[in-house]
Amino acid sequence: MEQYFEIHPWKIIERGFSKERQLLAESIFSIGNGYMGQRANFEEKYSGESLQGSYVAGVYYPDKTIVGWWKIGYPDYYAKVLNSTNWIGIDIKVNEQELDLAECNVEEFVRILDMRNGLLSREFLVEFDNGNCIKVETARFISMARAEVAAISHSIRALNFSGILEISPYLDGDVINQDANYGEKFWEETARSVEEHEAYLMLKTKKLDFHICTYMSCDISTYQEMELLSREKYVANRYVINIGEGEELKLYKYIANSSSRYHPVEELVKVCREKSREALDAGFDSLLAEHGRAWAEIWEKSDIKIDGDLAAQQGIRFNIFQLNQTYNGKDERLNIGPKGFTGEKYGGGTYWDTEGFCLPFYLGTAEQSVARNLLLYRYHHLEKAKENARKLGFSEGAALYPMVTMNGEECHNEWEITFEEIHRNAVIAYAIYSYVNYTGDKRYLLDYGFEVLAAISRFWAERVNYSERKGKYVILGVTGANEYENNVNNNWYTNRMAAWTLEYSLEVLDFLEREYPADLNKLKEKIALSSAELQKWREIIENMYYPFDEKLGIFLQQDGYLDKELLTIKDLDERELPLNQHWSWDRILRSCFIKQADVLQGLFFLEDHYDLETIRRNFHFYEPRTVHESSLSPGIHAVLAAKIGDYEKAYEMYLRSARLDLDNYNKDSEDGCHITSMSCTWLAVVHGFGGFRVKEGIPVFSPCLPEKWSSYSFKINFRGILLSISIAEEGIKIYNESEREIIIGLFDQKYRITGKSSITKK
Repeated sequence: MEQYFEIHPWKIIERGFSKERQLLAESIFSIGNGYMGQRANFEEKYSGESLQGSYVAGVYYPDKTIVGWWKIGYPDYYAKVLNSTNWIGIDIKVNEQELDLAECNVEEFVRILDMRNGLLSREFLVEFDNGNCIKVETARFISMARAEVAAISHSIRALNFSGILEISPYLDGDVINQDANYGEKFWEETARSVEEHEAYLMLKTKKLDFHICTYMSCDISTYQEMELLSREKYVANRYVINIGEGEELKLYKYIANSSSRYHPVEELVKVCREKSREALDAGFDSLLAEHGRAWAEIWEKSDIKIDGDLAAQQGIRFNIFQLNQTYNGKDERLNIGPKGFTGEKYGGGTYWDTEGFCLPFYLGTAEQSVARNLLLYRYHHLEKAKENARKLGFSEGAALYPMVTMNGEECHNEWEITFEEIHRNAVIAYAIYSYVNYTGDKRYLLDYGFEVLAAISRFWAERVNYSERKGKYVILGVTGANEYENNVNNNWYTNRMAAWTLEYSLEVLDFLEREYPADLNKLKEKIALSSAELQKWREIIENMYYPFDEKLGIFLQQDGYLDKELLTIKDLDERELPLNQHWSWDRILRSCFIKQADVLQGLFFLEDHYDLETIRRNFHFYEPRTVHESSLSPGIHAVLAAKIGDYEKAYEMYLRSARLDLDNYNKDSEDGCHITSMSCTWLAVVHGFGGFRVKEGIPVFSPCLPEKWSSYSFKINFRGILLSISIAEEGIKIYNESEREIIIGLFDQKYRITGKSSITKK
C-alpha cells in the first residue's frame, strides 16, 4: 500500500511528475460517460511507459484464443474491448524541440481530477535542453450531457523566449491493444478527411464489422501557417505560430466519437460532423457547464458524505464517480467490464461481478430502469447460455451463463474458470431475486425472470450427481469463488447456491400459479416444464450435500479443506504478499489461503437463512485466512463484519476497498481500476455501516457509526421515493425527500414518514 495522491474530499491530486507512477496515474485519472472512455494519457507525445487507451462501449474483437482451443467445448475466441482512435493527441514543438515529458525537465507538475464536475486538468512547467521554458495548462472532459462528445482545452505560454511554436491536434487510428496476440492490429481504415480546423477518421474492425467515426473540430487563438496532414489512419491540422515571450496560445479541440452500434454506417460521418461542430459552436465553457449540471444531478442521488475521515470520504466518492462514468443503464446491450474504461485487463467483458456486486449500487442510486436493463442483458442472452451448456454436454433446455462474454457466448480463456467456476450461474438467479425484492416488480418474473430461472435450475439438476456413499447429491470438479482452489469437490458455496436457485425457482412458480395461472400455463408449454422435473428439483433441495465440520461448527469451503496446513495471514512474511506475485500457482493451490469471500460469499447472499452466531463462527475462521487479493473481497467482508458487530474489522475492510486503487493495495492498478468491485465499497457503507436491507417490501436500517467518523449520510432511491439517511453521534435522521409517504424500518421499529418530512432517533 502506498499513499501517492493527495487526500481531498472532492479531488484526486497528483503533485510532481513521476515516470514510475505514470501507468498508475493513467488508470486513476481515467474519464468516461458510459458510451466512451479514456485513460489519462497525455495529449502531448510521451515516450515513457504508457498504456494508450481510448475505448468505445460495446465495440470488441474476437481475438482467437491461443490456449486450450483443442479441447471440446473450449471457447473459440477471447473477446477484447478495443483500444480505438486516439482522439486526445496534440503534438507540440518549440523551436524544433518536441514536447515529451519523458525527456524534458518537468517542474511544478499538478494533475487534478475534479470528481464533482468530472473534469481532468493538468498544469506544469517544462524546460527544454536549450533553456526555453513553457507553461502548459490542459483540461478535458467526456460529456455526461452529450453522449458522444468530448472536449479539450490546451494552452501554452512562452515564459522566457520568443520563437516558433508548432501545435498539431490529430486523430490516430494506428493503435494496438496491450494484449493483442502476436501484436496484431484490429482496425482497418475505411475513410479519412482533413480540412481547415477539422478532420475525421473512419475505421472498421477486421472481424464483426464494427465501424467507428471520430471527428474533431478545432478552435485556435492565433496562427500564421496551417498544414493539413493525412496518411493512413492519421489526420491532423498543423499550426505554426510566432510566439513572443510571455504570450499564450489557446487551442480547443472538440470531439464526436460514435459507432455503428448507434447509427447506420453511411450516416456516421454526418452525425459526428454535426455533433463536433455543435460542440464547437457551444464552446468549451458552455459544454463544461452543462456537463457539470449533469454530474450535479448524479451526485444528488448517489453521494455519500463522511465527516471526520478525509481518506474514507475521498475513497467512496472516487468509487461512486467511476461507477457512474462507466455505466448509465440507458442501453440494455451494454454491461460493466471489471476495468470499465480504465484499462484492458480481463478483455472488458461481462463477468458475474455485475449481478453479484454492481446491481445493488444501481438499484439504490438510479432509476429502476437501470437495474432492469442489467437483468434484460442476461435475458436477451438466454439462448446463448443454453448454447454454452450444450457445448459442454448439457441438454433439456439447461443454461450455463458464461464466465466472460460480450454477446452471450463464453469467451474466457482459462480452463479452470471456463468449465469449473459455475457458481456464476446462481448469481444470475440471485440478481433476479434482488431486483424483484427491491423494486416489487413481480411482473418481471412472468415476462422474463422465470424463464431464466427454469433454464438455470435445469443446469443444476443435470450438473449434480447422486452419491450412493453419501446418500446425497454432490457437485464435483468445480472452482468456487475462491480462485486459489481449482477442481474441488463440493464447494459449500456452489452447492448451497445451486440448491437456493432451485428453491427460489419453485417459490416463483408458486407465485405465478396464484397470480397468473393462464399466462403460466402458456409459459410452461413454451419451455416444456414437466411435473417430473419439479419433483427432481425438490429431491435435490432436500438431499443436497453440504460439507460441515462439527467440531469447529463451520461450513467447509470444500471437501478436504481442513486437510491443509491451517495457517493464517499473520503466519506469512509481509514480503510474500500479494501471494499471486510471489508464490507459484502450485504452492497457492496447495495452501489454505483464500483469494476472496467463498463460504462468506454465500453467507452474504443468504444471511437471512442463518443465525448471527453461525455467521460469526464462519467469519472468524475464514477471514484470517483470506488474503483479499481479489478486489471483490474487502467490501463483502466489511458488510459481514459490521453485521456481527466487529466494527474495527469492518472499518479496516471498508478502507481497503474504498482506497484499493488510490493506494494501489494489490500493486495491480496500473493496468486499470477495479471498477466492478467499487460497488462493494458502496455496499460496505450502505449495507454494512448503514445496515440497509429490504424486508417484506420495506426498507429497513440498523446503522452504526464507525469510531473514526463523526457522522455520515447516504441516499436510497426506493421504489421512486428518495430517502436521505444521516447517522451522527447525536442520533439518526431519515428524511423523505419525495411527496409520497413511506413505511421504513429502523432497528426493530416501523415508522411511517409522510412526504417532505423526517424522523429522528436518538
